[in-house]
Amino acid sequence: MHQQPNRVEFHLPDWLLEYAKSGALIPGLEERMSFVIEASRRNVEQDTGGPFAAAVFERDSGRLISLGVNLVIPQGLSMLHAEMTALAVAQRQLGTFDLGESGLPALELVSSTEPCVMCLGGIVWSGIRRVVAGARDADARSVGFDEGPKPENWKAALEQRHIEVISDLQREEAKQVLEAYARLDKQIYNPTKAM
Repeated sequence: MHQQPNRVEFHLPDWLLEYAKSGALIPGLEERMSFVIEASRRNVEQDTGGPFAAAVFERDSGRLISLGVNLVIPQGLSMLHAEMTALAVAQRQLGTFDLGESGLPALELVSSTEPCVMCLGGIVWSGIRRVVAGARDADARSVGFDEGPKPENWKAALEQRHIEVISDLQREEAKQVLEAYARLDKQIYNPTKAM
């Protein structure tokens, strides 16, 4: 007889916890992106997931709230994109589902790659006030990742919701991680390939 589980969990890689300590406070936006891209690189090198990372920072101070990486394949959950793990950890850390809640400092999500369609929705519902992205959607698609039916005007859609968007920050560096992952011939999560 089938029994419904009463709990779904995910675990962050051990290396990530130590690495996050090195980014406790990162004042500059360029340096925050470098920190996130390095996390995406380490996730590949440590064989703990895909070539994506994201972090939630206090926008003004640069204090790190959470760091997430892509865990889809090793943990068997399609929702475990880097942005989703970073947002989930930040929500637990701060004790609220609304990261734009009154009384909290303005928060931003720094991601090694532009959000896919799922992460775009997660950003909207999280309360984040700024999104900073490295590689483009097209860069992820070019190595085989499926970013979903994301609207072409996704930036404008976020900005209409008062979410600032900064794109192409260290795009080439972030793109290199995607390309290196593809060269390793590791599994690329793409459910549309089976269609």
